[in-house]
Amino acid sequence: MGLEQERRRTSGWIFIACGVWLVGLGIYFMAFRPGLLPEDSRYLGSRLSVIQAALPELERWLSRVFGVMGGFMAGAGVLTIFVAVTAVPSRSRGTGGILALVGLLTVVSMSATNFAIDSDFKWLLLAPALLWLVGVTSYYVNR
Repeated sequence: MGLEQERRRTSGWIFIACGVWLVGLGIYFMAFRPGLLPEDSRYLGSRLSVIQAALPELERWLSRVFGVMGGFMAGAGVLTIFVAVTAVPSRSRGTGGILALVGLLTVVSMSATNFAIDSDFKWLLLAPALLWLVGVTSYYVNR
């Protein structure tokens, strides 16, 4: 395999990894994420017990919201994997732009929001955004 082919495969593998990460994050949000995290009560400026007393159904409501959001994350991940396997290797027209837009709307916006709210997970959530950027850059460099 030539160097150019290997570079093209690299961007595909990066997007497959990003897609798998999105699916995993979606599953976490659907099945495991608690309604409120310690950082949520810190951001709201109130203790968790006070929030729960004032809004006793909030956590149940949030678990449903996060379930739907997790489904969308996982769905975006499945589509990303599909695009990485089908459109990236063939360099289908518009693939790079679509992948850049998808990354901006998903992992970059999530990372930016976590920095804005000073999340405990902000640095961890920066990694997928940077990896996506590497994937898009790799895709365009190796066209």
